[in-house]
Amino acid sequence: MNQNVVLVVDDDSSIRRIICRVLNSEGIITDEAAGGLEAIRKIECTSYSLIILDLVMDDMNGFQVIHHLRAQSILTPLFVLSGKQAEADKVLALGIGADDYITKPFSTMVFSAKVKACLRRANLSAASSKNELCVGCFRYIVDEMRLYKNDVELFLSSKECLLMKYFLSNPNKILTKEQIYQKVWNETYINDNTIMVHICRLRMKIEDDPNRPVYLKNVRGIGYQFVLE
Repeated sequence: MNQNVVLVVDDDSSIRRIICRVLNSEGIITDEAAGGLEAIRKIECTSYSLIILDLVMDDMNGFQVIHHLRAQSILTPLFVLSGKQAEADKVLALGIGADDYITKPFSTMVFSAKVKACLRRANLSAASSKNELCVGCFRYIVDEMRLYKNDVELFLSSKECLLMKYFLSNPNKILTKEQIYQKVWNETYINDNTIMVHICRLRMKIEDDPNRPVYLKNVRGIGYQFVLE
């Protein structure tokens, strides 16, 4: 598919039509999925620029879709668009990998602006990701596997470089141990001790005080979060 194709996932066809009409009027190409399972099949075969996802669907709810995608290291930006307005639902969706949470009913103007802003960021990120990841005080040169903090080079092992690349590609997102292990070690079996040892070593190099980490933080019972302003 062409660049900037947005997948709209909702089991209500009238909602899908409204969203697609709004985005098409802005020159944005859309595709549709009528449920979670159909969405996953499409996403695994097609590269989308953004996914807009409802939470309440009969075959597979939005939370399950998000968890599945992030567990497979599919990091396509994802907006939740839902009538569920409880704070706990918003926190959970964002915590497991959603990039934004928009409640129904919504302003089409604000919604369109959010989508266009996300697509601009994604395009800029894609253009720069070939060479460098620059986030906060960190700069990672992808091709050379070199990390700089405040323009001072930090010397990392190959696994530490892969960890930093993954964290810098997902700033402020909570990443599960499963996601990290699959992405960095390319294995589905999780070795907690291996992850813990490498995280500890990485903290020794990137934190001013490894015992009180500012950047690389534990998220109890889930995994880790690389926190950056």
